[in-house]
Amino acid sequence: MAARLLDDLIVAVHYVVMAYIVFGGFLAWAWKWRWTFIVHGLFIAWAAYSLLYPINCPLTLLENYFRHLGGLPQLNGGFIDTYITGVLYPASFVGVIQVIAGATVLTSWIGLYIRHLRHRSDSHNMDRLKLG
Repeated sequence: MAARLLDDLIVAVHYVVMAYIVFGGFLAWAWKWRWTFIVHGLFIAWAAYSLLYPINCPLTLLENYFRHLGGLPQLNGGFIDTYITGVLYPASFVGVIQVIAGATVLTSWIGLYIRHLRHRSDSHNMDRLKLG
């Protein structure tokens, strides 16, 4: 019973992680959340690495462990193969979804960079006003 609850918890955490990978860059837009850019970068690096080199995600390994303890079969594939592809979108759309997710991440990072430049420019202009 506890193993199945922990399995469900890992699935929920995995959904949150997947959402963070796609949308987490937008958290850094809020100045008090700027530090999340580094964390988001690490998550993106992991996601890119796992796309290039098919390896098991630690969360998937943990889920399979709790599934085993709970008497359930291991996932056939990974988290995305089991809970997302073919469930949230058709399997034939994988490439399109990857491009959309990548564009969303890129948009968040470009937006963050633009905000950084504006903030720096505003700070520079304020310094000039104080001195001038």
